[in-house]
This record gives sequence, C-alpha cells and structure tokens, in this order.
Amino acid sequence: MAPGSERPLNEVKFLTVAEVASVMRVSKMTVYRLVHSGHLPAIRVGRSFRVPEQAVHEYLRESFVGVESA
Repeated sequence: MAPGSERPLNEVKFLTVAEVASVMRVSKMTVYRLVHSGHLPAIRVGRSFRVPEQAVHEYLRESFVGVESA
C-alpha cells in the first residue's frame, strides 16, 4: 500500500490464520512461518493472530514468479 493510502482501522478486515491458509491454499503452519518471519504482517489477539486481508493480497501479488511487468 502506498504511503498515505492506508485505510482507517475500522475498515480493515482481519483474517484468522485458518482463513489465510484457506485463501492461500497452504497449511496453517506455513502461515505461522510467514507471520513469524515478518513476511506477512499480523497482530496478536490473545494467543491467536489476525492478518489484515489486504496484506494477504499484497503478499500474493508480490510473490508471483515468472511474471514480467511491461
């Protein structure tokens, strides 16, 4: 997200680790690894994590392999 284009916190949709795993079609452990390594931002709520939905989409967009930008 470009600086200054951040959405107000009350408009951010947060996903659980299980929801992120489902969207990305990976295991929950893979999502935990991405969060702990800093590749996927998350907030901690009690003993669980919540990931901003937009962060998931940005991560996937940036992770495309073999796609050349014209």
